[in-house]
Amino acid sequence: MLTRLSLSAVLALGSAAALAEEPRTGGTLNFTAPYGASFGTLDSHATPTIQDELFGLAIHRAMYKWDSEASQPVLELATDVDVSEDGLTYTFHLRDNAVFHNGEPLTADDVIWSYQRLADPANSLPGARNVSMIAGVEEFAAGDADEISGLRAIDDHTLEMTLSAPVDPGFNLFRMTTAIYPAGATDDAGFQTHPIGLGPFEFVEHLPGSRIVVEKFDDYYIDGQPYLDRVNILVMGDASARDVAFRNQEIDVSILGSTQYAAYQSDASLSENILEVAEMFTRNVGFSADVEPLADMRVRQAINHAIDSDLIIERLLRGKAYRATSWLPTTSPAFDESASPYEYDPERAKELLAEAGYADGFSFTLTATQNESWGIPVVEAIIPMLAHVGIQVTANPVEASVLGQDVPGGNFEAYMWSNTSGPDPLAAMECFYSRTPQSACNYTAFDNAEFDALWEQARDERDPEARVDLLREANNLLQEQAPVWFFNYNKAVMAYQPWVHGLQANATELAIQYYEDLWIDDSAPASRQ
Repeated sequence: MLTRLSLSAVLALGSAAALAEEPRTGGTLNFTAPYGASFGTLDSHATPTIQDELFGLAIHRAMYKWDSEASQPVLELATDVDVSEDGLTYTFHLRDNAVFHNGEPLTADDVIWSYQRLADPANSLPGARNVSMIAGVEEFAAGDADEISGLRAIDDHTLEMTLSAPVDPGFNLFRMTTAIYPAGATDDAGFQTHPIGLGPFEFVEHLPGSRIVVEKFDDYYIDGQPYLDRVNILVMGDASARDVAFRNQEIDVSILGSTQYAAYQSDASLSENILEVAEMFTRNVGFSADVEPLADMRVRQAINHAIDSDLIIERLLRGKAYRATSWLPTTSPAFDESASPYEYDPERAKELLAEAGYADGFSFTLTATQNESWGIPVVEAIIPMLAHVGIQVTANPVEASVLGQDVPGGNFEAYMWSNTSGPDPLAAMECFYSRTPQSACNYTAFDNAEFDALWEQARDERDPEARVDLLREANNLLQEQAPVWFFNYNKAVMAYQPWVHGLQANATELAIQYYEDLWIDDSAPASRQ
């Protein structure tokens, strides 16, 4: 028996503000990429960084997209889907009007090719974990099968996907790491410098260290969209540069750090146009299992006790964060409201270090970017706190693109990063499942049999409430094991110019916006008209 889930009613996204008046067509938006001095790669399959997803979302499309108002994934490249009674087989009815920027129509073969590219271990792509729930991926990745058995093209516009467990594939298949490419696209070397997608905008140019430019795709499958003619996605990793450019009306949106957050709130001319959201990101310091002291749970617990996290959030981040208890954020259904974060207790930290055999302390190197909210400034704040209990830390500053390569590659002793911890708690917790590759998201190479058993039970559980209970238990176990220093959950803030409309309060990452919903009114500067 099949159940038809029609999602067409929620395909047209956009903020309430955008829906309140008729969107205006035309114009240029200057959007900022705020997380580094460069983009890492034009191959959206090959990067785990948000910086690269910012342009990827203009050019590409995945099977699902994220509905910020409903806080759930919805169909994007299919008009509807049939789901089998056991929840294992999804039959997608693909859009018959979706075409790639090269004029080729979207077919089921494009989806199958894209997912098999992700699953191929020779490619070491971060999206591999997002397709791991498809039946046959394990055999395909092991080289025991030439194709993924759980994917079948019934015809050009009908795709059957069989899952290995009854999970909601939407949570796995809305990121740009699972974007659908034209079958065989990467066989052409030109694809790496001139990507072709299904998105509302076509790639025009990439000036390294400066910007990526995209222009309206006239054959986009949603009538009337996109509204804008052009989007300039500008690399502006320096917060001061963004501040000056925003105040001079040279850019239209700006992600705010803690210092700017306080300044903009107190400025009457800026405070009216601020968008805030509790993002599903956990800021943390991850520890390498290959560094002997850090492999000991007691040492990791000691580090959590030795750092005054509340003081750093209050004084350094100026309140622009929520204290982390474990991995899953407060917005997750599996968050345990009764759990308490690690208490700041240097004496207990010393006791734990002595129990682990490190009464005289030890040293390690901590790799981080210059990001003011989860980078070197925070590292500099924790160095004296850890030194107080005998742990000597050396900071290793790197660019965001380097961090995005070194951490998945295991090239670190410890790192500080901001990692996704939602929206699907099952997928978020998979990053600590021992069979998840380090190159995907198990960056600390965490391996705990009790955690694995809980995660597997949750994966196989059909009852949503029972699944949440198991994930809550797993999250509490993770807090005890402390594979990371649990720092904070992000409060994301975006300032926007008064002529910008259609921004979405995206809790998965505020900087990620569906550009087709954005538009500017006639009060914008002449340079953007």
